Amino acid sequence: MNVEAPQLAWFKSSYSGGQGGECIEIAATPSTIHIRDSKDHTGPQLTITPTSWTAFLTLATTL
Repeated sequence: MNVEAPQLAWFKSSYSGGQGGECIEIAATPSTIHIRDSKDHTGPQLTITPTSWTAFLTLATTL
């Protein structure tokens, strides 16, 4: 079971619309980036390093 840490401040992707669909939420700490499905707060989360997140965003914005 996924227990949400109270110190994480989650925010929805600016690309997420109000119609549902594939939406993600992000919560950042100095050493980790947490990613989850915005429709399933108790589901699995992906945790990566800030360096990996930056590399992903760089790639995603060039597509």
